[in-house]
Amino acid sequence: MIGFQTLFYKEILRFWKVATQTITAPILTAMLYLLIFGHVLDKHVQVYSGISYTSFLIPGLVMMSVLQNAFANASSSLIQSKISGNLVFILLPPLTYWELFGAYVLAAVVRGLAVGLGVFVITAWFADLSFVAPLWILSFAILGAGILGTMGLIAGIWAEKFDQLAAFQNFLIMPATFLSGVFYSMHSLPPIWQTVSRFNPFFYMIDGFRYGFFGQSDVDPLHSLMIVLVFFTVLAAVALAMLKRGYKLRN
Repeated sequence: MIGFQTLFYKEILRFWKVATQTITAPILTAMLYLLIFGHVLDKHVQVYSGISYTSFLIPGLVMMSVLQNAFANASSSLIQSKISGNLVFILLPPLTYWELFGAYVLAAVVRGLAVGLGVFVITAWFADLSFVAPLWILSFAILGAGILGTMGLIAGIWAEKFDQLAAFQNFLIMPATFLSGVFYSMHSLPPIWQTVSRFNPFFYMIDGFRYGFFGQSDVDPLHSLMIVLVFFTVLAAVALAMLKRGYKLRN
């Protein structure tokens, strides 16, 4: 396990050494979202009975931060290693593809959860939040970070330059995140968009995470958990297959 531990430690240090950029900046961004949307809509929108819009918004912002930063950690690490040429120092040691997968994804989970916790600590002062089901909160946070860390790993393996990685993030990750119910309830959408939302796995991550706070959600949390688990399994299988083949890594 020494190889896995070393790579995992290296990935943790990689983002921790620039914590102002990788942790503080995303927290500030989420704070701005809360100040703008919360101030404008708090008195005009109520999604769940007895819950203010600001309270509704905070879990969505926390989970959005977890997802985006987990993806950014794994994807940016691989593309930087490719472009700088130091990827060879990761491929030369006798690391199995399971160890590579575990180190990159776990480091992404750590960064995602660290940013999410920071967002929660800062934003929780602005609204009254309850913890109806803490285990649901923890489960969806870890699974969501794991899924986006795996997607970041896949994107980093596939991309050969920053432009390709930016396209992956701008045309897939960002739209899926913003259309997942961070700022609204699915039931407020027209029927056609409600149907579209049900095909967005990000929606189930955020909806299940929000259920842990309020005990209310647009979809049964057990149903959401099953979809999230299946999605993670499929993505993990794809990432492991790419690592095993050395796809765009050993060429």
